Amino acid sequence: MSKTKRKRRIFTEEFKKQIVQLYLNGKPKSEIKKEYDLYPSTLNNWIKQHQATGSFKSKDNLSDSEKELIELRKRNKQLEMENDIFFWIAS
Repeated sequence: MSKTKRKRRIFTEEFKKQIVQLYLNGKPKSEIKKEYDLYPSTLNNWIKQHQATGSFKSKDNLSDSEKELIELRKRNKQLEMENDIFFWIAS
Protein backbone atom coordinates (compact mmCIF):
# COMPACT_ATOMS: atom_id res chain seq x y z
CA MET A 1 0.00 0.00 0.00
CA SER A 2 1.76 3.14 -1.19
CA LYS A 3 0.73 6.66 -0.44
CA THR A 4 0.47 8.97 -3.40
CA LYS A 5 1.87 12.41 -2.87
CA ARG A 6 -0.73 15.13 -2.89
CA LYS A 7 -0.18 17.86 -5.46
CA ARG A 8 0.91 21.15 -3.95
CA ARG A 9 -1.94 23.59 -3.85
CA ILE A 10 -1.73 27.35 -3.94
CA PHE A 11 -4.16 29.33 -1.82
CA THR A 12 -5.06 32.97 -2.29
CA GLU A 13 -4.61 35.45 0.52
CA GLU A 14 -8.38 35.95 0.59
CA PHE A 15 -8.96 32.22 1.08
CA LYS A 16 -6.42 32.13 3.92
CA LYS A 17 -8.14 35.10 5.59
CA GLN A 18 -11.50 33.35 5.33
CA ILE A 19 -10.12 30.16 6.86
CA VAL A 20 -8.50 32.06 9.74
CA GLN A 21 -11.73 33.99 10.26
CA LEU A 22 -13.63 30.70 10.58
CA TYR A 23 -11.22 29.69 13.35
CA LEU A 24 -11.48 33.09 15.07
CA ASN A 25 -15.27 32.80 14.95
CA GLY A 26 -15.07 29.58 16.95
CA LYS A 27 -15.01 26.77 14.40
CA PRO A 28 -12.72 23.97 15.67
CA LYS A 29 -9.43 23.43 13.86
CA SER A 30 -10.27 19.77 13.33
CA GLU A 31 -13.43 20.65 11.40
CA ILE A 32 -11.66 23.25 9.28
CA LYS A 33 -8.81 20.86 8.43
CA LYS A 34 -11.22 18.11 7.48
CA GLU A 35 -13.63 20.29 5.51
CA TYR A 36 -10.92 22.04 3.47
CA ASP A 37 -8.44 19.12 3.39
CA LEU A 38 -5.63 21.09 5.04
CA TYR A 39 -2.56 19.85 6.82
CA PRO A 40 -2.52 20.79 10.51
CA SER A 41 0.73 22.72 10.10
CA THR A 42 -0.76 24.75 7.24
CA LEU A 43 -3.68 25.95 9.31
CA ASN A 44 -1.49 26.63 12.35
CA ASN A 45 0.96 28.66 10.24
CA TRP A 46 -1.84 30.76 8.77
CA ILE A 47 -3.25 31.49 12.22
CA LYS A 48 0.19 32.44 13.61
CA GLN A 49 0.97 34.66 10.61
CA HIS A 50 -2.39 36.40 10.81
CA GLN A 51 -2.03 37.05 14.53
CA ALA A 52 1.57 38.25 14.21
CA THR A 53 1.35 40.62 11.24
CA GLY A 54 -1.99 40.19 9.52
CA SER A 55 -0.09 39.15 6.40
CA PHE A 56 0.54 35.76 4.85
CA LYS A 57 3.61 36.86 2.86
CA SER A 58 6.81 35.32 4.18
CA LYS A 59 8.76 38.58 3.92
CA ASP A 60 6.25 40.22 6.27
CA ASN A 61 6.57 37.40 8.81
CA LEU A 62 10.34 37.40 9.27
CA SER A 63 11.77 37.74 12.75
CA ASP A 64 13.94 40.75 13.54
CA SER A 65 17.07 38.60 13.42
CA GLU A 66 16.10 37.19 10.00
CA LYS A 67 15.54 40.72 8.67
CA GLU A 68 18.88 41.81 10.09
CA LEU A 69 20.63 38.83 8.50
CA ILE A 70 19.17 39.71 5.08
CA GLU A 71 20.32 43.32 5.44
CA LEU A 72 23.79 42.24 6.55
CA ARG A 73 24.13 39.89 3.60
CA LYS A 74 23.12 42.69 1.22
CA ARG A 75 25.63 45.04 2.83
CA ASN A 76 28.35 42.36 2.69
CA LYS A 77 27.72 41.79 -1.01
CA GLN A 78 27.89 45.55 -1.66
CA LEU A 79 31.20 45.83 0.22
CA GLU A 80 32.64 42.85 -1.68
CA MET A 81 31.74 44.54 -4.97
CA GLU A 82 33.33 47.81 -3.84
CA ASN A 83 36.42 45.92 -2.73
CA ASP A 84 36.65 44.20 -6.14
CA ILE A 85 36.44 47.58 -7.86
CA PHE A 86 39.23 49.01 -5.70
CA PHE A 87 41.46 46.02 -6.46
CA TRP A 88 40.69 46.34 -10.15
CA ILE A 89 41.54 50.05 -10.14
CA ALA A 90 44.72 49.49 -8.12
CA SER A 91 46.08 46.81 -10.44
